[in-house]
Amino acid sequence: MLMKDKLLLRLDEMGAALEQHEDALLLLGLGSIGAETDRMDEFSDLDFFLLVAPGSKERFIRRLDWLEEAHPLSYSFLNSLHGYKVLFQDGIYGEFAVFEAHELKDIPYTGGRVVWRSASAADLKVPLDNSSRIPPARNESIDFALNEALTNLYVGLGRYLRGEKLSAFRFVQGHAINSLLSVQHLLETEVDHFPDPFGNERRAEVRFPGFAKQLPEMMQGYVQLPESALQILGYLESVYPVNQPLSDAIRQLAHRAVASR
Repeated sequence: MLMKDKLLLRLDEMGAALEQHEDALLLLGLGSIGAETDRMDEFSDLDFFLLVAPGSKERFIRRLDWLEEAHPLSYSFLNSLHGYKVLFQDGIYGEFAVFEAHELKDIPYTGGRVVWRSASAADLKVPLDNSSRIPPARNESIDFALNEALTNLYVGLGRYLRGEKLSAFRFVQGHAINSLLSVQHLLETEVDHFPDPFGNERRAEVRFPGFAKQLPEMMQGYVQLPESALQILGYLESVYPVNQPLSDAIRQLAHRAVASR
């Protein structure tokens, strides 16, 4: 059975199990089991909200019998006040949260799909999107984002030379790359392929193929950090009028870092 079919079947099994719990109201699928089922593949998982009757939230969080009735669990981890990360015994992975309906107005999410509701919740109105609560992952200022990336390179190389290589790695191949991703839609024509409002790195290889081709040289790892910084700087110079004194200073630090190994 294909993973897509397994996931859809598991949702049906969960709905059948929830029918036996009168305080369970509605199952809201998100991500690839929500409004984006077209992108489901063998690596997809279950991402969902369970809405319950007022006053019953703690019961559904404290006891996962309602989930095990659908299929036994081999692992569960309470990763927030609202829900879990779980692994079923057949290898299906999932992440979920339990809410009362009135709480949804404060929860950031998008792309919801009602996959089950109880008869008692037939009139329950649930928004399928609350994207206004999602902090923007994109930046509309090239000046800000690319200068942020440049200063990330400078600071990161200084930390590398000081011996703070883990911090340097995060500045150069983390923060700087994130800044570039935040404005990539302004630098390259984006392929419309399920953009994720929570993170521009999702499906970036399909959405920004030109940029993606350069990523291996920009992200050469912990040891090759100076070389990565030089590649990022070269990319920045190709798309933006980089301040020459700052560019020279970054190159000097990078070459010094290479020589120090």
